[in-house]
Amino acid sequence: MALAPAGANVIMQLSRLPIGHAIAHSSVDSGALAKHPVKRTRTTLAFIMIALFGTDHERSVMRSQVSTQHRRANKGNESTVAFDTFSPELQRWVAACMHRGVIDAVSFLHGPPNEEELSALLAMSSRFATTLQVPIDMWPATPSDYEELWRASLGEVTFDEVTRGYLLGLASLRFLPFPLDRILGPAHRFLTTGFLPPLFRDQLGLAWSPRRQRRFERIKVGLRVVNRLLPRPIREFPWNLVERDTRRRIRRHQSIV
Repeated sequence: MALAPAGANVIMQLSRLPIGHAIAHSSVDSGALAKHPVKRTRTTLAFIMIALFGTDHERSVMRSQVSTQHRRANKGNESTVAFDTFSPELQRWVAACMHRGVIDAVSFLHGPPNEEELSALLAMSSRFATTLQVPIDMWPATPSDYEELWRASLGEVTFDEVTRGYLLGLASLRFLPFPLDRILGPAHRFLTTGFLPPLFRDQLGLAWSPRRQRRFERIKVGLRVVNRLLPRPIREFPWNLVERDTRRRIRRHQSIV
């Protein structure tokens, strides 16, 4: 259930034109969502698990492999929008969005975190940034610093024809084969739209209303109840499987991205 806000979070990460174009025009097929949706999802979850809960060695391996992919993306990208996958400011934005996703997931499953919990979550999320080569002194020190950074960064959120089309396709799961896209797409688009902050929703042209918001809140309550009733191994899937698989790959010196 913690993956429910994931689609919205990916859209937020790609809402800066250089990042959105870097992904939409990427020539690194091995990590392309449209061509390898299972691998791309596994890689993303592996990054989250290792960044948050991995050892220093495991984070070092993840950092090295992510950097290798970013170097390949820099060389082969044909976008007309200038970008640098090693830009600390852009990578900090990605990490800031991932931290927002952590808050969304915790709030969704357990209720809004208090100030002490927010501070602890922010400290943990600093590992997103440092695993993406962002210097630790660029990461906000307090939740209020984070909120200030977040508000200031929203002014850089923008979409164009390329990124809007790419992200709407992601929200609707158009990368899945027929008929899965038709079966799962509408529900995923609804949840993604509901978890998106209004600014992102409006700029993408995603329709919303008080009626849809009420329906969204009812669905969240239902999912939260189901989550609490599930046996722990099922409740933690696929995170538990990804954690074991990623650590096995690191021990065997295999690719994890």
